[in-house]
Amino acid sequence: MTDRLTLAFHGAARTVTGSCMEFRHRGKRVLVDCGLFQGSRTLETLNRGAFAFDARDVDAVILTHAHIDHSGLLPRLVAEGFAGDIWCTEPTAALLEFMLADAGRIQEGDAARRNRRKDRADLPDIEPIYTEQDAMAAWRQARTIALEEWFEPAPGFKARLWNAGHILGSASVELLVDDTHILCSGDIGPEHKAFHPDPESPAGFDHVICESTYGDRKREDLTILERRALLETEIKSARARGGNLIIPVFALERTQELLLDMAALIDAKRIPSVPIFVDSPLANQATSVFAKYAETLEDTNGENIFRNTAFHFVDSTAESIRLNSVSGAIILAASGMCEAGRIRHHLKHNLFKREATILFVGFQAEGTLGRVILEGAPRVRIWGEDIVVRAQIRRIESYSAHADQDGLLAWMEARRPIGGSLFLGHGESASIEALRQLAQARQIAPSVLVQEIGEVYHLAPAKPAARTRTGDPQLQAAIGPDWQNSYADFATGLKRELAQIRDARAREHAVADMRAVLKSYKQARGEQAVRRHRS
Repeated sequence: MTDRLTLAFHGAARTVTGSCMEFRHRGKRVLVDCGLFQGSRTLETLNRGAFAFDARDVDAVILTHAHIDHSGLLPRLVAEGFAGDIWCTEPTAALLEFMLADAGRIQEGDAARRNRRKDRADLPDIEPIYTEQDAMAAWRQARTIALEEWFEPAPGFKARLWNAGHILGSASVELLVDDTHILCSGDIGPEHKAFHPDPESPAGFDHVICESTYGDRKREDLTILERRALLETEIKSARARGGNLIIPVFALERTQELLLDMAALIDAKRIPSVPIFVDSPLANQATSVFAKYAETLEDTNGENIFRNTAFHFVDSTAESIRLNSVSGAIILAASGMCEAGRIRHHLKHNLFKREATILFVGFQAEGTLGRVILEGAPRVRIWGEDIVVRAQIRRIESYSAHADQDGLLAWMEARRPIGGSLFLGHGESASIEALRQLAQARQIAPSVLVQEIGEVYHLAPAKPAARTRTGDPQLQAAIGPDWQNSYADFATGLKRELAQIRDARAREHAVADMRAVLKSYKQARGEQAVRRHRS
């Protein structure tokens, strides 16, 4: 046991998912978030790896918000023996009931679907990371606390939550451990975001851990009215093309923001009252939570704006399948990065149609299908099938729930003075590096650090953090696009490229050459292994 306060980073370091920080002091452990890694298959394998701590030794979890990249490993934590409280705001707990249950069903369904694949017939069955039952057990350990109210998650730790302005119930976490004063930003929302007041928290800390999702870009500073004008243009353009408008959405917040704007445009007769299908049971459940808190939300006049007659909330699988035959509709479906859920069905049935439109309104992480489409892939693989991309691919960035570069810098400046270190995480490398350079130039803190997964730091009052353990290279290597992304890109174009070789015999030689390359590579690797064994 040590009396020193330490901070370990177990995720969201040079990547935007898997948020999990571990604070240890006098034998007590408190986690801030315990999120799921999302992205490439390689990155997602980290969800199955052993925790860097014994779940039974964790005293409490403080949850910044209900997004799965911050909460999605809580069921596994509980299944492995965590029995403490999960502290969060009341709206976060309400959303968590649906978010975690859905995550459990996705884990079970994804494992079952992969086990049915013909190319896995001779492989052992994949077990889900956790089940819906595990998810509900975790939700029952949620304990709510009001914003700005001090509480003690574990002996020696004092904490309170501050509005982060990101999504419903989101919070930054202020910690006071002995004389060391710390702030974890969570995800910071932009100024003047729909539904929520601007982010708040006090100033004057020893250490601040800040997200960097949009640290390398500035968005056009649009009002809600200006944002609606952009959406109006996209909807009218999609209608003119005649096909469906498919919008990949995050079930929580992004769906509700779009419905807010669509309802306003319909009521003002700026767009026709075309059928708008919300094809996500989770989004529908989240919308019911928003309706419950309608009186506390900005921009709604205290009304339930989700009752518009143009909105059709799709729950059953049969209803979802029937949407494959519609045309000229607006379909919102999760997940927002196109990694799971019903959006993949709608992409499969619409990407190849020239009259269809795919409109992205959220962040697309490296290695995700959404990022691949957005970056202009001519073909993509969905469930092992090659799909040509002929649809119009469009994007609106002003719906982001994250502050941009200017917003993040303003938030950090408002936390001054920072006597020790400013940590930058929850972002891809380019985003973090751009923000780091600006934070250093402005001298926001005596030291500006970029954490790696697996690193541990000693935290003390008014002193830069001291690294006591380096990160794990194997964990860091999982970040970003992986070989499976490269394989999918290669495989989707291979047949077409071979067909462009006019001579059939030459095509045979090309295939033989590729086989020879793979065989020689395998032989070389085998010889290397033998040499290592002999040495």
